[in-house]
Amino acid sequence: MFIGLVSQSDCFANIVEMEGTKVSYLKILTYHRELLVSRLRSIQCILDNLLACSFVCEEEVEIVLRSATRMDQAGLPFKKGHWFHLHLLKKSTCVREIITNIYAHVILSQVRKILELVQCKGEEACEYLIYVLYKVCDAYIDLQPWLKEIDYAPSSDATALSVANTDPISRYSEKLRHEMSRDTCFIMSYGQREETRLEDLYTDTQMDLLNDCNESLGFLGNLDQLLGDHAVFNPQGEIIYVMGDAGVGKSILLHRLQNLWSKRDLQTDAIFFFKFRCRMFSIFKDTDQISLRDLLFKYNCFPDHDPDNEVFDYILRFPEKVLFTFDGYDELQMNDLMNAPEVVSPDIKAHPVQLLDSLLCGKLLRGSQKVLTARTGTEIQSKVIRKKVVLRGFSPAHLKTYISIHFKEQAHRDQVSVQLDACPYLCGLCSTPLFCWIVLKSFRHLHTMHDSFDLPETCITLTDLFLLLCEVYLSRSGSPEPSLLKKSPRCVSETFVSGLRPLAAFAKLALQGMERSSFVYSQEELTECGLTEEDLTLGFLRPVSECDASGGAATFELLHIILHSFLAAFALVLDEQAAAGSILKFFTECSRKREPRCLPFDFCFCGSSKSNEKAPFEKNEHLQFTNLFLCGLLSKAHAGLMEHLVSPVLLRKKRALLKSYLSTSVKSHLSGLPYHNSGEGRKVHVLPNFLWMLRCIFETGSRDIAQMTAKGIEADFIKLGYCNVFSGDCTALNFVLQHRPRLLGLDMDNNNIGDYGVKQLQPSFCKMTIVRLCVNHLSDSSIEVLAEELCIHKVVEVLGLYNNCITDVGAKLVAQIIEQCPKLRVVKIGKNKITSVGGRYLANAIQRSASIFDVGMWGNSIGDEGAQAFAEALRNHPRLTNLSLSANGITSKGGRCLAEALKENTVLRIFWLVQNELTDDAAPHLADLVQANTGLSHLWLINNQLTVAGIKILAAALNLNTALKEICVKANQLSEEEEEQFGEDKRLRFH
Repeated sequence: MFIGLVSQSDCFANIVEMEGTKVSYLKILTYHRELLVSRLRSIQCILDNLLACSFVCEEEVEIVLRSATRMDQAGLPFKKGHWFHLHLLKKSTCVREIITNIYAHVILSQVRKILELVQCKGEEACEYLIYVLYKVCDAYIDLQPWLKEIDYAPSSDATALSVANTDPISRYSEKLRHEMSRDTCFIMSYGQREETRLEDLYTDTQMDLLNDCNESLGFLGNLDQLLGDHAVFNPQGEIIYVMGDAGVGKSILLHRLQNLWSKRDLQTDAIFFFKFRCRMFSIFKDTDQISLRDLLFKYNCFPDHDPDNEVFDYILRFPEKVLFTFDGYDELQMNDLMNAPEVVSPDIKAHPVQLLDSLLCGKLLRGSQKVLTARTGTEIQSKVIRKKVVLRGFSPAHLKTYISIHFKEQAHRDQVSVQLDACPYLCGLCSTPLFCWIVLKSFRHLHTMHDSFDLPETCITLTDLFLLLCEVYLSRSGSPEPSLLKKSPRCVSETFVSGLRPLAAFAKLALQGMERSSFVYSQEELTECGLTEEDLTLGFLRPVSECDASGGAATFELLHIILHSFLAAFALVLDEQAAAGSILKFFTECSRKREPRCLPFDFCFCGSSKSNEKAPFEKNEHLQFTNLFLCGLLSKAHAGLMEHLVSPVLLRKKRALLKSYLSTSVKSHLSGLPYHNSGEGRKVHVLPNFLWMLRCIFETGSRDIAQMTAKGIEADFIKLGYCNVFSGDCTALNFVLQHRPRLLGLDMDNNNIGDYGVKQLQPSFCKMTIVRLCVNHLSDSSIEVLAEELCIHKVVEVLGLYNNCITDVGAKLVAQIIEQCPKLRVVKIGKNKITSVGGRYLANAIQRSASIFDVGMWGNSIGDEGAQAFAEALRNHPRLTNLSLSANGITSKGGRCLAEALKENTVLRIFWLVQNELTDDAAPHLADLVQANTGLSHLWLINNQLTVAGIKILAAALNLNTALKEICVKANQLSEEEEEQFGEDKRLRFH
């Protein structure tokens, strides 16, 4: 039986007391022998140091090591002198568990031998052994709590002796930390001329934790919570799945995670951290074969001084000590490997993609921690997902922090903030970290270079944003440092004309990569496109260190996949050799229907036998962005610039072709939408392609196409729920909806529009009869916008605001909407942050409303005070038929008030008081309500604190009621036997 750590400090104090003031380390080793035998590992490091300080001789070391060959004494199938059989057995996966047991037995035997040997050498040797455990903490991490418990402090005699870490496990861990710290302490993502410290640029984003049904569980507070056990919905899963839109910060989040681990600031037991970018797997040929060992070490770093392969063996035996990050799974190309057999042995060689797949599935190194990132919409089988997080970008507070990082002077911060506030769409774009970086970098650079530069006051598009980035990069070419006294005037066309050669070369490279389904480029490909060494310093490209770990030629990639799409679109516009119709090639590709796929891991789980055509990108969002930028570059707004770069005649021809294609496509798309009739009129639930269509229309800036689209939407109610709409998309939606002549209902539940999105939709609220914005991270500022618009136009009938961040301030504004909008019938405002104060505002407004009949307040905190206010609202209300006050902290006191008031109400039909704190004290009052037979048909009291006594009172009253269809009392404080007493009346439901 092991000695508990809780009592060890007392034991140590007793030993000290027995010896007076002098500590007996010999007795400490004796007293804690069993604990040390069970936890001490890395024997070789101890022996090396004991030998180096002459506490033992070489013969004694050999005696300890020789004990490893005495397998016959342990009843194991090895004979003395045949230890090499162990190495042969390592090649067989089926006996790996036996090997682990053998290792454990051998180590225990060796530890006992070392302790006996050291104790024979006296006090000095005993203290030195403990000092080695203290100094080489990485190798003896399991004993560090013990050293703290015994309050160990090395003596001057011990510190005079040297200690060397010869343990290959801890040395490799330290090497990984050192190299990862070097690789992650600076960011070179945005231009090779710049090195920015990660700590000087990184800003947290909103990390929204999801359950297995993709419902939000709230935001994570820090990255430690990402790896923790909170909200794990599948303990058997291997993957922490982090998803988000392009540019939202997935890669830099992993960058931060890696940096924290390298500095020991990440709360994890992992001593090894291997990072991979899924894009790198595209460089391998289909015939390449590699072992798991080489995949880990060659593309991270090799262990030093490990002739016996101890590091890899340790990884195989203790996979829970390993942490992986895999960035950009959506960029992985499966191709013909989908039919390849799965890899279950760590010793056989296979294609790197097969190894990756088997790691993610848990076929290899099961139990290791894995963080995988991918674009939103990349479907991955739930069976392999452990927990799920979606990145939502910057909140207003995050944006403010990010601005302060970029601009040290308060005057500059204020100037940028004022200009951003003046343009809600630009603020919406800045909620995406990549776009925010472009805006702030461009502002700072161009403000430094030129006499004056302000952010555009009119609506800025994504095309504008990336043109701005290109202007910044091209302005570096041959530009002298600006004088402190005199700055040059800004001329955009001149910058692009002077930089046309390298820009065209980069664009050509991007287009070729898009057509070849390639993100990574060799030096030869750069040269073939006409790029020079000087061009590489502009900032468009960055080196890819992961892909040349084998010592091959250097490789490069464009700084972000969205820039890749932008440059490919630029190439299509600039190309004067190809037919004008070639600009539509990626529209055709995007319109091609594909078989739905669920990743991972098709060849691991699905066993698909279909042949797989090598098409550019399995997930075609890259092509969608290319089409979007093509619409922007060929818009009239950019005609003045583009006519300096390409023939005006050809430009007009391409613009006409694109406009004709868009018009035809919009008509075809709208006619093919799945309309159906419902109680809310003609309804249509659009698909994500509808959103891309709106984005392209907005980039063109064409009012003609926008008007045609608005008139072509024949539905009275559009559902855009779960379409991954972010705040920047709301301007595109508004650009079309503002041209709609008729009233419209809009459902945008479960998206990510935020406060910025609501501001951009403001001009369209005048036409909206249904406004559903549930689960969109809205604050009180959004409700202020809604109140201003809805109270002016008074056409709203349904208002859905469930599961946002609305406080009592917002509740007061919702109350204003309820009072001033005479057509408002339904309000859903549950799961917000409304207390009794907000509850009173809402109840008073409902009391005055003659139109409202359905109110949902589930999941707030109105308590008994709020319940009393709702009781007054319910008394004699002429219209309200449905009310939910579930999960609001209402006790029997509030329940009594509600029951008394409802006896005077003959309209309410459905009343939910689920998940409150009602006890048997409320039962007589609820029974009086039931007995009053007011017309109430559904009463839900699920998950309260009623006992069998309270249920008996309700059951007796139910016998006197003919209208009530059900009283649901599931999950109260009754046993199954007690529930069976009420089986006669089926209206009293326990299940």
